[in-house]
Amino acid sequence: MLGRIGRIAVRRPRAVLIAASAVLIAMAAVGISAFGVLKSGGFDDTGSQSWKSRMAIEDQFGGEQNLVLVVHARTGGIDSAAAAQAGRDLTGRLTADHDLTEVVSYFSTPDPALRSADGRSAMVLARVLGDDKQMVDTTDRLLSGFAAAEAGQGPVTIQAGGDAAISHGVNHQVTKDLATAESLAVPLTLLLLVLAFGSLVAALLPLAIGLVAILGTFAELALLGRVTDVSVFAVNLTTALGLGLGIDYALLMVARFREYLSQGSSVPDAVAGTMRTAGRTIAFSAMTVAAAIAALLVFPLYFLRSFAYAGVGVVVIAAGSALIIMPALLAALGHRVNAGRLPWAKNQGSAAPAWGRLASTVMKRPALLAVPVLALLAFLATPILSAGFGTPDETVLPAGAPARQAADALHDDFQGDQATAVQIVTTGPADTSSVAAYAAKLSALPNAIRVDSSAGSFVHGRPAGTPQPGAAALATGSAQRLTLFTAQGGHSSAAQQLVRDARAVPGPAGTATLVGGETARLVDTQHAITARLPYAVVWVVLTTFVILFLFTGSLTQPLRALVLNSLGLSASIGTMVWIFQQGHLSGFLGFTPRPMDTAMTVLLFCIAFGLSMDYEVFLTSRIKELHTQGANLHDSVSQGLARTGRIVSTAAGLLAVSFFAFGTASVSFLQFFGLGCGVAILIDALLIRGVLVPAAMRVLGRSAWWAPRPLRRVHDRFGFSEADEAEDTASTLLTAASHAGR
Repeated sequence: MLGRIGRIAVRRPRAVLIAASAVLIAMAAVGISAFGVLKSGGFDDTGSQSWKSRMAIEDQFGGEQNLVLVVHARTGGIDSAAAAQAGRDLTGRLTADHDLTEVVSYFSTPDPALRSADGRSAMVLARVLGDDKQMVDTTDRLLSGFAAAEAGQGPVTIQAGGDAAISHGVNHQVTKDLATAESLAVPLTLLLLVLAFGSLVAALLPLAIGLVAILGTFAELALLGRVTDVSVFAVNLTTALGLGLGIDYALLMVARFREYLSQGSSVPDAVAGTMRTAGRTIAFSAMTVAAAIAALLVFPLYFLRSFAYAGVGVVVIAAGSALIIMPALLAALGHRVNAGRLPWAKNQGSAAPAWGRLASTVMKRPALLAVPVLALLAFLATPILSAGFGTPDETVLPAGAPARQAADALHDDFQGDQATAVQIVTTGPADTSSVAAYAAKLSALPNAIRVDSSAGSFVHGRPAGTPQPGAAALATGSAQRLTLFTAQGGHSSAAQQLVRDARAVPGPAGTATLVGGETARLVDTQHAITARLPYAVVWVVLTTFVILFLFTGSLTQPLRALVLNSLGLSASIGTMVWIFQQGHLSGFLGFTPRPMDTAMTVLLFCIAFGLSMDYEVFLTSRIKELHTQGANLHDSVSQGLARTGRIVSTAAGLLAVSFFAFGTASVSFLQFFGLGCGVAILIDALLIRGVLVPAAMRVLGRSAWWAPRPLRRVHDRFGFSEADEAEDTASTLLTAASHAGR
């Protein structure tokens, strides 16, 4: 197949480029609609108890209130005439809003629980209708109106909290942060590309491949978004990974093409050699990266599945573009690929002797250099032992964000935070006495401060006064709704234990109970991810093992790659625990230390593992090529690293820049993902490839390419034979060149 592609590229490069341009325009036309169909949620397991509780509340009681407004009197108390009138006016506007329902206000229902302890603030609760995108749009409209009202210096100020406000704040901030990151990354990447390639023309080729990959993946997401739920956060991965893989693949092909030209090969021969070697490497690299990212499909959260849609799509499109468009570009440019060469640029087709000397030194004295590197990686990995995990909440936002300030006010000023309360639904008929007994048991649980039910409010197992005016609305003919309040933070271990304790309390006789709310969502999300994580790990290990075996014909090479990549990943994730959970660099980066985001940690594992396999294939391919040509172990490793070290380190540095740009974000999980990927890439390219791979090859010795006889026969039949590909590609491209000459 590579031979046929190369033959077409040499024979008709202009036709290939015209067809590619037409496809690019079509992808852009389709992809531009992606942002209109992508959603902002996806953090819930739709088979969990918390999700079923949410659906039951929606069916029986109109839905959970996801918008909490804190109305604060500028002067005096919230019950003053001016403040109370402003509160009633606000309640009236919200009640009349067709995008809101379930409006409950202190100003219409003087429930003491809706009034702050100091008497200066009160709550207004509402449910914003629609899906995640509609909820964000409606909240944006409401917040704009509140801002305009506050600009008039009225008697009250309004802070918006709850799910709707947090989602709005995160989406708004992520959009802003992404624009900032890209405005920094793209110009800096272009500058570094010019310096790395040494010529302006060659530097533009990776951007072309990256652009095709990004627009193609946008088109894929636009189509998928019309048939299934796709998270808008997949756009972040698309842009970073599309540009990064475009750089990786184009850099590899251009460097190999230049190498052949510098050796005196004709342009057709150089294209042939490039397709035979770099093209093969790219094909296998894309398979390993796509397989690692595809592991995200096993998780029930569409937030994670969306990254699989985007990741696999961008890998396939980037590799396809490199294998179809790049040969045509190289055939059309020929020696002009070096046009615009910088005066001080070296011959980019030559090897990098420093990398070769490093590999040679490591292989002569593996313990001298490898042991300190292993010790460093082990030290960086140790914080994993104290890692805790959570899901996104208001603390991912900067301290000055309005939704974050509202959440702090709800927690500090009110007895029982509605946003962190445990929501309980019982299905089936239940009389008042059985509901009262059930509510009393719940209120007696450790860390519970109050339970509201249709039978009244209960504190520490006892009734707390007469039922409030809204208590009757907490019961229907077939369901009861109870709200369990706690003073603990929603993501604290105490709050999570309260959810487990509540689920252990038997409901009224003859009923089934569903325990939900924000903390229950956290418990269920963690369970959904951890329960499926072994399947993802097994998938990654098996696919990596099979692909690398077909690539190398060896059993020891896949094992060596898995062990070394695991070391690098452990060090990277440990570093992120040290930074984001333990709070080091929090002042510099401007985030609040919090538990590791469960979903983002899994995402980091899959993406970083896939990218490490990308560089693994780059290096192993060249070592295997030299070994096949008869070089001994020492020479094949040292020369292989000499000829790929600069490519891998340059590609890694450029890709790390794209990810490190996310460090400028204000949303902590975006910072976590960007910095985590960047650190993982650099550790892999510099320490793993530069030191540990040569050391491991030296230790393996003659066993480096070992496989039992039955598996060697399997590889001979199903593996990729480089010799056959070389002969086929060279002959087909020379034939094409001769036809083109006629």
